[in-house]
Amino acid sequence: MAMWKRIAIFTPVDVNAAKRRPYRLGIADKLRGRETMKLPDYFQKRVFMTTIGVFLCAVAVGFFKYSQFGVDPFQCFAQGVWGRFFSEKVSYGIYYTALSGIMLLIDLLIARNCLGVATFVNMFLTGYIVDFTGKVITALVPSPSLPVRIVFLLIAVLVMCFASSLYMTSNLGVSVYDAIPIVISDNRKWPFKFVRIGCDLLCVIIGLLSGLLPGIGTLITAFFMGPLIVFFNQRFSEPFLFGNKKHA
Repeated sequence: MAMWKRIAIFTPVDVNAAKRRPYRLGIADKLRGRETMKLPDYFQKRVFMTTIGVFLCAVAVGFFKYSQFGVDPFQCFAQGVWGRFFSEKVSYGIYYTALSGIMLLIDLLIARNCLGVATFVNMFLTGYIVDFTGKVITALVPSPSLPVRIVFLLIAVLVMCFASSLYMTSNLGVSVYDAIPIVISDNRKWPFKFVRIGCDLLCVIIGLLSGLLPGIGTLITAFFMGPLIVFFNQRFSEPFLFGNKKHA
């Protein structure tokens, strides 16, 4: 079997209102006793949405960084803890990789349905895209004025929410952090947007207690990212993926 046909090694993400047809086992897989699943419906669209989503999410992080109004909530948590406890011991890159690995192990225990190809693409490529975005922004706008920084912040928030909606709806896996509010929402039957707000606020609080003062961009993201993701799910991502077809 070709390698690309075996990428769906985890069961799909179950995001609110995104209805999926159940996957079916292939004959060869049944004979081997393995539960490798066939490619999902609309697979080409899903790959496109995942690729664009992960890329745009990393671009948004770059705009956040150069807006100088704070980082997203998870980065607030990660950078705050690193600065308080680990900055003199290891580089941020090593620390962040280790943190992602720990969260991946947790997700494998409690949120395996949320993991997939996009999870690993996000883990290993985001940093490079953020660096590239930063170089482009610096070359085009070396010293951004306050109005330009505000524009950067608006771009960062909207693009990150839109990108998150794309790759969450594509159902090929989400980031190790995004998996947490999804599984809580699914298991507890709580609205995703409120669970996301709660997780983001917890990250901001931990970052604050660790000594990292959150910027206005961090707070805007904490309160509005969940609702905006749901908005983009309903207005673009789900209609784009499923069209007008109804799924049971």
